[in-house]
Amino acid sequence: MQHVAYAMRSKLSMSDDWRRWIAENLMLNIPPEAVVGTLVNNGYSQQMAQQEVMAAMESPYLTGARQSLERLQNRLRKREWVLDIYRKLNQQRPGNNMIERRHKLTRDEFYQQYYFANRPVIITGMMEDWPAMQKWNFDYFRQHFGDREVEVQTGRNQDAQYEINCTQHKQPMRFADYVNMVEGAGKTNDFYMTANNSSQNKTALRDLWADIRVIPEYLNTQSPDDGFFWFGPAGTLTPFHHDLTNNFMAQVMGSKRVLLVPACEVANMYNHLHCFTEVDGGAIDYARFPQMRHAQVLECTLSPGEILFLPVGCWHYVEGLEPSVTMSFINFQPDNDYASFYSTYHQL
Repeated sequence: MQHVAYAMRSKLSMSDDWRRWIAENLMLNIPPEAVVGTLVNNGYSQQMAQQEVMAAMESPYLTGARQSLERLQNRLRKREWVLDIYRKLNQQRPGNNMIERRHKLTRDEFYQQYYFANRPVIITGMMEDWPAMQKWNFDYFRQHFGDREVEVQTGRNQDAQYEINCTQHKQPMRFADYVNMVEGAGKTNDFYMTANNSSQNKTALRDLWADIRVIPEYLNTQSPDDGFFWFGPAGTLTPFHHDLTNNFMAQVMGSKRVLLVPACEVANMYNHLHCFTEVDGGAIDYARFPQMRHAQVLECTLSPGEILFLPVGCWHYVEGLEPSVTMSFINFQPDNDYASFYSTYHQL
């Protein structure tokens, strides 16, 4: 039997899949003897396994690839060092443990002190002339827009990846039926109307835009990006993620709890896919994600009439404390396009 097993091993030819596996593991600095051992355990003879691993190690292609990888790693370490500089400076800034509240910031103050500095801020006093602040409530929505067909996300509680899989949770319904769901739901994250539903809802609820002002002090009133409508019950959650633009969150109804982590903390955020992380902002597991202990986590409660500036790349987690309506805006006066040179939509 041993002779038969040896004969079978000697007849095995090395497949290209295994050769790619050998190259990948040598590139990852796995010891050659460990690579040989795995090949032997998978049916190859000791002699063939050693020959293939030695050939790979002597290949000028693999040598060149390893040298290129080393240079790439050195470049990445240099970029990480630059990010660490910004992270250290940011954490040393006086008042760095809180999000400032500023009343009626001037345009220059907002852009110079916050927008271009990539710093969050809560702005008060800029929504006082919005008719929505007095008009919007459940009865108003039902009476004036109840028969409109809107799109919402449903079934979120059955999907741990509900935000990543948001397109799978879209469902049409009458706006009055959705308003009734929100009003009678209590605390839940099972359904939510978000910016991901905006293409349908901006058409259906277009008249609501007459009740808001686009804040010309900061925003471009000629832009077609004139705001996104968010509406949900207490308990709605938006998991930790970052956006590809600067954003305003303008709170009209209810209040929200928001956690923010500056963009320069990306090395501590366990970014695993596109702009998402597996870190749960509702209960951060420091044993599973120990680097989060080093991240600067800011917290605020956003109340009606307040606007939160979320800088591009800033990680944020949002929890609805009450039934709430939020308008978000991206049409700032300077160029706000950061998506056109963003490429990491895949796993990281």
